[in-house]
Amino acid sequence: MISEQIVIIGAGPCGLAAALQLQAIGVNPLIIEKRNVVHSISQYPTYMHFFSSPELLEIGEIPFTTANEKPSRLEALNYYRNVSLRRNVRINAYETVTSVIPVQGGGFELHTVDRYGESLNYRASAVIVATGYFDHPNELGIPGEQSDKVSHFFREAHPYTGTNVAIIGGSNSAIDAALELERVGARVTVVYRGEQYSPSIKPWVRPTFESLVGKGRIDMRFSSQIVEIGPRSVKVKDALTEGTEHLPNDFVLALTGFHPDRAFLTSIGVSIEPEGYPTFNDETMETNVPGVYLAGVVASRREANEIFIETGRFHGFKIAAHLMNEGCVNNR
Repeated sequence: MISEQIVIIGAGPCGLAAALQLQAIGVNPLIIEKRNVVHSISQYPTYMHFFSSPELLEIGEIPFTTANEKPSRLEALNYYRNVSLRRNVRINAYETVTSVIPVQGGGFELHTVDRYGESLNYRASAVIVATGYFDHPNELGIPGEQSDKVSHFFREAHPYTGTNVAIIGGSNSAIDAALELERVGARVTVVYRGEQYSPSIKPWVRPTFESLVGKGRIDMRFSSQIVEIGPRSVKVKDALTEGTEHLPNDFVLALTGFHPDRAFLTSIGVSIEPEGYPTFNDETMETNVPGVYLAGVVASRREANEIFIETGRFHGFKIAAHLMNEGCVNNR
């Protein structure tokens, strides 16, 4: 049994931010991450630029410098990687936490499995869950969704050159993907349940997208949804007319968003509110299970995108302050 004062599950930006804040109060936490550091960002489109400015992505009061107004995915990977290295954040990468069990008398036992299949056990006085959401896409529940032609991620456009691609969704990720795909010669159809463009679309992107739709270079289907995915086509239903149409199709990008791993939280004992989000205190980030805290997008109340790095990076401040006030940490 490996004894730790505090264990953080997840090495995303918000998990790293929490670790840095704990370091600031004299605690040296261990982060256990089932993949690589800031795995979620490494899954973003290759040439993506953030909507946020660099100062809104900073953690640990370490400047995020860039020559661009909006930092790129690559710059963010460099920044968070270097922060973790220079601050000597302890990270066990490629190790999966399989269970967190409250111990009678206080504290928790954590059971993990590393990439070699070896089981490890830890004992911690407190646990911070900062697991993000990319492993749990919002599924459509339609025939054909599990076929190889369907992806919930978009990395880059080149593999789709000359093909028929249907994009499900109307968020920034869907719009950005459609623009990149059109540039490489893909025939793009965007299928969106909304009656008009989402107000969240980046203002400098929307005019370009609308222009391509107006010229017929991107097929935009409002008030519509894909109800079936076949080997060579997709079945699209128009919510206004109730009519359906089969469109030629080679690939489907279901960019419908993601949600936190609520099943993992309930296995620890964290309750889920009727609205579907975990129970926690806004002021301390502590859940209904004393000693279990949330940081980052796992604390989202409705949609996973309502808490991002800009706000989730401050959760560590609340957690550290509460641990100090409760006398739960021993500086070492």
